[in-house]
Amino acid sequence: MPAQSAFSAFHHRTFAVLWTATVVSNIGGWMYSAASAWLMTTLEPSPLAVSLVQVATSLPTFLFALLAGALADIVDKRRLLIVVESFILVSSTALATLVWLHLITPGRLLFLTFLIETGAALTAPAWQAIVPQLVPRQDLPEAVAANSVGVNISRAVGPALGGVMTVALGIAAPFWVNAGSNLGSIGGLLWWREPQTGQRRLPAERLASALQSGVRYARYSRHLRATLWRAVGFLLFASAYWALLPLVARDLKAGGPRLYGILLGVIGASAIAGAFALPRLKKGLGPDRLVAAGAIGTAIALLLFGLARTPAAAIAASVLAGFSWIAVLSSLNVSAQFALPEWVRGRGLALYLTVFFGTTTLGSLIWGEVASVAGLPAAHFLAAAGTLLAVPLTWRWKLQTALGIDLTPSMSWPVPIVIGHLENDQGPVMVTVEYRVNPQDREAFLTAVHRLSRQRRRDGAYAWGIFEDIAERNRFLETFVVESWLEHLRQHERVTNADRMLQDHIHRLVESTPKITHLIAAAVGEGAGRSHRPA
Repeated sequence: MPAQSAFSAFHHRTFAVLWTATVVSNIGGWMYSAASAWLMTTLEPSPLAVSLVQVATSLPTFLFALLAGALADIVDKRRLLIVVESFILVSSTALATLVWLHLITPGRLLFLTFLIETGAALTAPAWQAIVPQLVPRQDLPEAVAANSVGVNISRAVGPALGGVMTVALGIAAPFWVNAGSNLGSIGGLLWWREPQTGQRRLPAERLASALQSGVRYARYSRHLRATLWRAVGFLLFASAYWALLPLVARDLKAGGPRLYGILLGVIGASAIAGAFALPRLKKGLGPDRLVAAGAIGTAIALLLFGLARTPAAAIAASVLAGFSWIAVLSSLNVSAQFALPEWVRGRGLALYLTVFFGTTTLGSLIWGEVASVAGLPAAHFLAAAGTLLAVPLTWRWKLQTALGIDLTPSMSWPVPIVIGHLENDQGPVMVTVEYRVNPQDREAFLTAVHRLSRQRRRDGAYAWGIFEDIAERNRFLETFVVESWLEHLRQHERVTNADRMLQDHIHRLVESTPKITHLIAAAVGEGAGRSHRPA
């Protein structure tokens, strides 16, 4: 199969338009983010106070991303994005006004930063979840990589431009540019029309149920869990240089807002350069070794930041940090995207973002406190040691293992036959599947059916078991329980082609077609539905 072009995603007009709009918005966002961190060094220059800007930036995603992911899966993504981007515009304008009028305080800065980033947290899963709607599946890795490049373009341009603008026009200027830059995203979303995916056969999930099913999916999806653990192992320590970079820029000779913007710009520019080298590196190393190499590069960058005494040394560290950052983050993002079917994509990506920003928040607090107690160099050296140690400790969790798996719905489960009428909220529902297993295939069957248990739980079951008849050897009864009849019907729509392959394998190990029975909790005075049907 020929390699995809790094620019193949841009052949799709909608992706190109929205990508451009978000890059413009992100440039404004990085200008304001850099200006906020620098502003705090003038309002309250302690390491902990400065690191709290990073906390206010990352904490909202940790708190609200899962809620945002559930909303992205159950409401119109385009409308959600338009409403919340408008909220970000209003909040950004309020912050710019306070800075311009010299009414800003450390508390107000942190509060409004928290509000703006809450809006960003509510849109992040939806922005990521619409990517598969903008490009075909074969161009998805390139689209994910292009989004990473876009973030790093804005990171390269925004802080440097913000530093120059702060010196030339005053500290309020980057905040005003950020407020105006959101208009591009809103305009792009108003222009785009979300493609129709067909009439929804079942009612949309309720918010609480959607949250629960998203967490359950992540718990039983080994592909997504592996990505989350690798992200924790890297971000807990890599967050140190992001949280402490304003202080590094301040303490260096000839330091100031311009140098801080330059350092952020160099990180972004290096990440862009790294993105163009990624296809060759991925082919030669594979995702796991590439992430390990990026972690080692990050550790070296942390050491260089700790040793830096001149701007040139800090710039050299920034070059290595940016290249390593894109190598790790691009691999993690692609791994998360491919681990998720469409029905839970928003929630799964939200969990990834929750872990991402939760770990970054925790790391920022830790390294800000360590720097306060032990000094900047010691904080960088300890973070570098932790980054190296995390590589062998997280190696067991492999990345992008779902890359070749077909997670499109198979729609292979037959519609249950029901006598009488069932309300959607009736339940719980217990499903039993009776198997008569070939004696020579007993062990293979038990191995396969325990793998099947993860699918049942991932797609909605809260209890599962496999039982053997004590009076008839090799007769097994699988049982699983879901909370309602509607939730069981959703299970029918969640079964993927990959799931069907495992089920077909199990069917080849049994003597006859399994018999499926649906049982619903009965109450006095109520009718109950019951059905028997071959699989």
